[in-house]
Amino acid sequence: MKKLFLIAVAMLATLSVSAQSEPGTFSLKPMVGATLANFRGSDLEDNKMKVGIVAGAEGIYQLSDMFAVSGGLLYSMQGCKFDSGFDIKLNTEYLNIPVLANIYVAKGFALKAGVQLGLLTKAKAKAKYEGVEENVDIKDHMKSIDLSIPVGLSYEINNSFTIDARYNFGLSKVSKEDNHHGYEYVTDAYNSVFMLTLGYKFDM
Repeated sequence: MKKLFLIAVAMLATLSVSAQSEPGTFSLKPMVGATLANFRGSDLEDNKMKVGIVAGAEGIYQLSDMFAVSGGLLYSMQGCKFDSGFDIKLNTEYLNIPVLANIYVAKGFALKAGVQLGLLTKAKAKAKYEGVEENVDIKDHMKSIDLSIPVGLSYEINNSFTIDARYNFGLSKVSKEDNHHGYEYVTDAYNSVFMLTLGYKFDM
């Protein structure tokens, strides 16, 4: 039993030693996962989270044992739902470009913070009432650029698989100020997105 315990400790020690890249190395990490998206704002009522997908890749440069920088390109489904007598879904899609500082507080475990630029690629409002459904393209009424602050944490398993949990705090209003086309309920709204992904890291 004692020998088995020592073997298990040795295996865990091996995992911890190899739980992140060596300083001076670059890695590529394809990633896929889910978003829990909503809007936040002072004039919003009855808005709820909607589930979407996120997929893309990030590059990571390991500067030291404790610090790395990363940048990526992520396709992200966002928006929110409203329940004000009839169902409304605002479906937005972005190409997000996050740039993050990664601070390793333990082997393989990193805290993340940075900035993110989002490019709006699609925006539609879907309304359903008494069996009647309508889809309206509202991209022209939404801002094409979204700025946010991503914060989160990640854990690397044996320097390969990475579990990443992140919250994107929107700084830019999602709709234009001259929004007078029936979508006034999003004039003071900001993106609020939780993101959970699984990635696989390749050392280059």
